Amino acid sequence: MQLQNSLSQSFLTNKIITTKQAEELGVSKTLMSRYVKSGLLERVEHGVYALPGSAYDDMYVLGERSSFIIFSHDTALFLNGLSDRTPFMHSVTIPSNKSLTRKMKEECICYYIKPDLYEIGITTKKTTFGNVVKCYDAERTVCDILRSRNRLDEETVISAIKNYVQSKQKDLNKLGLYAGELRVANKLKQYMEVLL
Repeated sequence: MQLQNSLSQSFLTNKIITTKQAEELGVSKTLMSRYVKSGLLERVEHGVYALPGSAYDDMYVLGERSSFIIFSHDTALFLNGLSDRTPFMHSVTIPSNKSLTRKMKEECICYYIKPDLYEIGITTKKTTFGNVVKCYDAERTVCDILRSRNRLDEETVISAIKNYVQSKQKDLNKLGLYAGELRVANKLKQYMEVLL
């Protein structure tokens, strides 16, 4: 009964609950372990739980596991509506002076950036499950795609820029500002000249 009353709000919103959220609701780690042993909960990751057999938001779970993760590159293209392809593995960016666990590195494509450039363009977007996650805005994402073009296929780069140019929400002034800060202004100009 306590499981239903205490945790149901979190499950209704996110389909998952973290140990921290459960503790804030007055549910101890010991009780969470009992729920897992009795089959009332399923352990998705360390400190992350879901109802048994339920579909859960892997993007939200990944974001909850590290406060440094910002969804970027092809995942941010998807979240910003600049691609309709759901990435097989999520791309994330973290500051170069931070680290992810080995397990997390195996579960996502990780990009590192200097701490002074890390916060440029951070925003939030809703996943397909309706959960809010941190990601880079469209302008930052286009710049990241250009910065990492050697790690991506050319089709992804061209498609990202084409979709951005056709977007009604584009902010070319912001794009130019970010391109200067992220040192891709010349590359951006070359692609824009070809595509426009």
